[in-house]
Amino acid sequence: MLRQYSPLFKRPLITIQPGEYYVTQGDEVVGTVLGSCVSVCLRDTRSGVGGMNHFMLPTGKVRANDTFSAEARYGMYAMELLIGEIIKQGGGRRYLEAKVFGGGQVLNRIISGAYNVARANLEFVEHFLRLEEIPVAASDVAGEYVRKIFYEPVSGRVLLKRLPAPVPGDILEAERSHGKTALERLDGDDLTLFESAKPGVKGHQE
Repeated sequence: MLRQYSPLFKRPLITIQPGEYYVTQGDEVVGTVLGSCVSVCLRDTRSGVGGMNHFMLPTGKVRANDTFSAEARYGMYAMELLIGEIIKQGGGRRYLEAKVFGGGQVLNRIISGAYNVARANLEFVEHFLRLEEIPVAASDVAGEYVRKIFYEPVSGRVLLKRLPAPVPGDILEAERSHGKTALERLDGDDLTLFESAKPGVKGHQE
C-alpha cells in the first residue's frame, strides 16, 4: 500500500495492491490496477464511509501463518474485511452500495488452458452481493483490458481508464505468482466517470 499526494486529485491517493484493502472516512482517493483481479468499491451512502479491496481468487485456504494481507487475496475474506472495517468506522450495512471493476481476460489469452480466474472472480462477487442484498450501482468488467481505477468513497465517484493488451509485465507477473505488483503511479487522463446510478444498474458490463 502506498500513500502519496496526487497532483491530479489535489489530495492524498492511496494505491492498493493485490491482497490489500483500504477504508476511509476522509476526502481521500483509493486507486489500483486490475487485470483478472476484481475490486469492489463499497460505501455507506449516508455517512460516506467506504473503501476498496483487490482480490485475486474467489476462495482459498488461509493458513495459520498467512499474513493479514494474504487473507484479502481471496474474495470471501476480502469482502468480509472490507465490510467489517466500514462498520468499524461508523458505516452501516443497511446503506451499503457497491461498484465492481476488473475481471479482465488477461491471463487466459497468454497462458494456454489457464483456469478462468476472471470469470470465477466475477461469478463470486455477483453471487456474494446478491446474497448480502448490496445493490450494484455501476460496473465495468470482463473484456481483454487492464483497468486503472480511482475511487472517492465520500462521493461514490469512480474514475476508470482502460489499458488494452498487451498486458503490462508487472501486472501479468503479479497475477501469475500471486505476489505484489510493481508500484505504478496512477495519475492519468482519458478517464471514464462512474457516478451514482440507480441500484442494480450495471453500466458498461461486457
